[in-house]
Amino acid sequence: MAQRVRDLMADVPRTVGPQESVASVARLMRDQGVGAVLVMDRDRLRGLVTDRDLVVGALADGADPERTAVIRTVREDLVTVGADDDVDQVVKAMREHAVRRAPVVDGDGKPIGSVRLSDPATEETPEPSHARIVAPTPDLHGGPGPR
Repeated sequence: MAQRVRDLMADVPRTVGPQESVASVARLMRDQGVGAVLVMDRDRLRGLVTDRDLVVGALADGADPERTAVIRTVREDLVTVGADDDVDQVVKAMREHAVRRAPVVDGDGKPIGSVRLSDPATEETPEPSHARIVAPTPDLHGGPGPR
């Protein structure tokens, strides 16, 4: 039987509003030990922002992190998955869209969890060329949540 996303997904990730500053989101990530947060506009999922997105999407362009809204760093091509989706199909879709993290949403598009692709270079797997979805682990600083 195929493995389903619900078997591997993490709890709902941290969320921020679209007008939160890049600096406040970066502090939240640091304080919570996470590398990604969801951007929610009321009940609508607008995107997923990673620590890398903050650096590449705002800071590298010279934006003032205290005055720049995090929505500026949100990518338009958000990839979401369902809890009952087949893991192999999700891995394929995430590779095709070149994303390492994806929100898991219910039938109404409300986030209920998240998944991430493993990094084959750091995983002890028999076939390191194959990415796979993994349960999130604490980051190097001991914080919880997906990276």
